[in-house]
Amino acid sequence: MTDTDTSDTNDEERERVSVPERIEFPRLLDFYELQTEERTKIHEFYDNLNNGQLTTTQCRDCDEIHFPPRIVCPECTSDDLEYVDLPHEGELFAFSEVRGGLPLGLREHDVPYVVAVIDLGPVKLSGRVDDASYSDLEIGDSVALKIVEIDGPTDEERVFYRFEPADGDS
Repeated sequence: MTDTDTSDTNDEERERVSVPERIEFPRLLDFYELQTEERTKIHEFYDNLNNGQLTTTQCRDCDEIHFPPRIVCPECTSDDLEYVDLPHEGELFAFSEVRGGLPLGLREHDVPYVVAVIDLGPVKLSGRVDDASYSDLEIGDSVALKIVEIDGPTDEERVFYRFEPADGDS
């Protein structure tokens, strides 16, 4: 065994670093779209949602309704689309419960929570179901639109949709 002189390293004072008390939510992990006209071509969807209306696009050439909203029809490739209203109530088509942990910064998404495919009639869409646990729900239950404001790493006001059990359910 060799004797090594470590007196230089042991006597030096080490630089001290700190761990932040709050970790900023990285923009890359923010899965809510920036919703202004400058940032997305489907800003009208968010404008409508902000005004309390769930909408999507319908092609004026082939009459197909799409969700999520599009800027070009995937059926006929037309760009002649208009926004149409969607029902604010639908039925649970399928659902599951998220039980695992989420990426750092998604603290508001305390697990468990329910995600579902909602049948609105003209379209089926996925969304979170608030105010219910997995065991409270059954396929075919009625759910109603719930619009939430999004806090995040930007100063922009943003909204998104969720659902909750309709009156009388859960």
